[in-house]
Amino acid sequence: MQTTDHPDDEALQFRDEIDRAVELLRGRRTAVLTGAGVSTDSGIPAYRGEGAPPRSNPMTAQTFLADEAARRRYWLGGHLGWSRFASISPNGGHKALAELELRGAVTGVVTQNVDGLHLRAGSSHVIELHGTMRRILCLRCGQVFDRRSVEDRLEDLNPWVRVPENVILNPDGDVSPESSDGFVVPTCTVCDGMLKPDVVFFGEFIPADRFRGSESLLHASDALVVAGTSLTVNSGIRVIERARRRGLPLVIINREPTRVDSWADVTIHGGTTPVLRELARRLP
Repeated sequence: MQTTDHPDDEALQFRDEIDRAVELLRGRRTAVLTGAGVSTDSGIPAYRGEGAPPRSNPMTAQTFLADEAARRRYWLGGHLGWSRFASISPNGGHKALAELELRGAVTGVVTQNVDGLHLRAGSSHVIELHGTMRRILCLRCGQVFDRRSVEDRLEDLNPWVRVPENVILNPDGDVSPESSDGFVVPTCTVCDGMLKPDVVFFGEFIPADRFRGSESLLHASDALVVAGTSLTVNSGIRVIERARRRGLPLVIINREPTRVDSWADVTIHGGTTPVLRELARRLP
């Protein structure tokens, strides 16, 4: 990615805050924590905040395991949205972070997102706290499948389902179906067990190795930037608490106030794409 010679118009609105962030981060190896707000400029809506779509109760691990109808509806919604979700491209914010990592200014990204856009943008050190929609797991034997192969099976099992050309995605990359009657959900080709996307549902614990990875990243860093998350989910708070214990300077970039703005050394209430691009333009 090549940065522009001049800041974006929106970045100019936060010149003073960005100046302070640049002064704070210059010469420091920086870890980055990201949330849904980093991907909104790519066309994936956020869970909360201005412009977020209304949502019914999110899928929980207990409901997914116990309720066949809910599981069928979940898979149909994901199938209807997958082609659009998988075709979405990284935006300037993702690319700015990848460039900063290439230069050695960013040590890596810890993300709450399941869209894989940081990796597609070129970031090489990415910890996906909540997992990824790209992988499917068998809950019985542990087999791992590429999502594309499962999508092929969904099409074969449900040839009557027509995916519309223009779909309105939910934050999880799915679509709210009108009815899931008759929809057939595939099972594991190895043991006939239940399949589930490799994502953390509400009511599930984040695997311990992912938190260990985020802690290792913080130990290799001198500062933390938080971008595009309101920090409503406790997984992000845990990362920040560990950074505070180490005394790392904290920069928060988010359009709406967060739960921990009072902890930050610099808070920028702007869009992540223009601000991250400006940081990439100005940091060595």
